[in-house]
Amino acid sequence: MWRHHPRGRHGRSRSDGLQRHLPSGHQHSRHRVVRVRQRLIRVSDLIERFLAGERRALSRILTRVENGTPEGREYLRQLYPRSGRAHTIGITGGAGSGKSSLTGSLASELRKRGHEVGVIAVDPSSPFTQGAILGDRIRMQDLVLDPGVFVRSMASRGALGGLAPTIDDVVAVMDAFGFPYVFIETVGAGQDEVEIAGTALTTVLVNNPGTGDDIQALKAGIIEIADVLVVNKADRPGADVLVSQLRALLSLAPSEGRDIPILSTVATTGDGVPELVDAIDEHRAWLDTSGELDRHRRQEARHQVLSVAQRILLEQIRRET
Repeated sequence: MWRHHPRGRHGRSRSDGLQRHLPSGHQHSRHRVVRVRQRLIRVSDLIERFLAGERRALSRILTRVENGTPEGREYLRQLYPRSGRAHTIGITGGAGSGKSSLTGSLASELRKRGHEVGVIAVDPSSPFTQGAILGDRIRMQDLVLDPGVFVRSMASRGALGGLAPTIDDVVAVMDAFGFPYVFIETVGAGQDEVEIAGTALTTVLVNNPGTGDDIQALKAGIIEIADVLVVNKADRPGADVLVSQLRALLSLAPSEGRDIPILSTVATTGDGVPELVDAIDEHRAWLDTSGELDRHRRQEARHQVLSVAQRILLEQIRRET
């Protein structure tokens, strides 16, 4: 009795017929070339919109750069030569020192002076999703409504030093967009946030009275990378004592040819903020005239190379484990 063969009358499987329709190696290469061309067209279009000042294009490019996608690396390659003009300012200090409120007040003061401002707020990451909690964006709600201010929140993603792994790349993109001032607010979860000195031209260390963080900061070396010292919440008891303590600590620190200013502020009311902006501008002028700017640029380039090498090494370790 004749039985039906599972491969049919001609002894072929279904996959045999499908294989005839699969593209050859040449077709695969052609499809790959087409995909690359399409990606380059998308990159070119978004770059054009970016250079025209479109904020949506800036946001999309930042997302790809932050995620380290191939498109993100291409954006960074094309935009990096346009960076190097912004005054990058790091705002660091202990948790609860008022960094977010002070950053908002600084941005508002610069807007009064006619400047556009970029803000990068590095938020702690969720240990489960690695996403940012976005607490800083909530505290800077007034800035978000200002068309002259662009706020970007980043997740620290477990990176040490109070910053995010791709912070240097994000700063370069915002610099290339044309912001004359770019603020970088660190996480503020500990006392080892010295990485900001390799990213920002001016580092502002924020202290507040009654916590003892100033003494701990000196032990951790944070005070040594500060270009401007701020006692925030200066309307609280003990602020004058803290200023005296910091002044005494600075007298013991080695001098680099410049006296580090100690300023008192109340971020919630704006008291002392104009003077702080002046001090930040004075530090940038000192960098230009003293020749320290060139040294800092070399240090920044070295920091970026080491950061990229560290990311590549960590990714390789993750793939192999």
